[in-house]
Amino acid sequence: MPSVTDYKAYHILSYGSFLGATLFQSFIGGVVAFKVLPRAQFSTLQKATFPVFFALQSVLGLALLFTYPGEKLLGVGNQTLRENVGFSGLLADNNRWPIFVPLATIFVTSVINALIIGPATTKTMKERHHQETRDGKKYSDPGPHSKAMEQLNKSFGVLHSVSTIINLTAFGCAIWYGFVLGERL
Repeated sequence: MPSVTDYKAYHILSYGSFLGATLFQSFIGGVVAFKVLPRAQFSTLQKATFPVFFALQSVLGLALLFTYPGEKLLGVGNQTLRENVGFSGLLADNNRWPIFVPLATIFVTSVINALIIGPATTKTMKERHHQETRDGKKYSDPGPHSKAMEQLNKSFGVLHSVSTIINLTAFGCAIWYGFVLGERL
């Protein structure tokens, strides 16, 4: 009978949830929404979705760090001997690069997107919307644009690119960790 207090189960569930949510949001949900929704509705959806998504990534990244199952040394009957369990196990010499670095990267990049890049991008989107009202022209309309709109478009592009790179870095680390974890099961 499985135990709901088994940290190993929470580790696997956190990993699967992180990988699945990131895969879906980055490569399926966001792409489909961009293709089928008008620009204004797409922006509204993203402004509502991304804070939840980045917060979920952050919580799952933290869970991965603290529920690391360690290495199984011996399993006889119902007894299993493990070493390097939990957060302290991540800092063991043989775990620093293949496990701690990818899991810490997942957590840190998610927090950066949740607390810094995501809010800055949303703020820039709002400022761009206000500038559209002042200019009487959409940011996506053909140029020329006001200097203020050009700067906002440039800032948005940089922030969006940084967020995407950070998110893809976390996704790549999750893929890497999946192979490491699978090797240790």
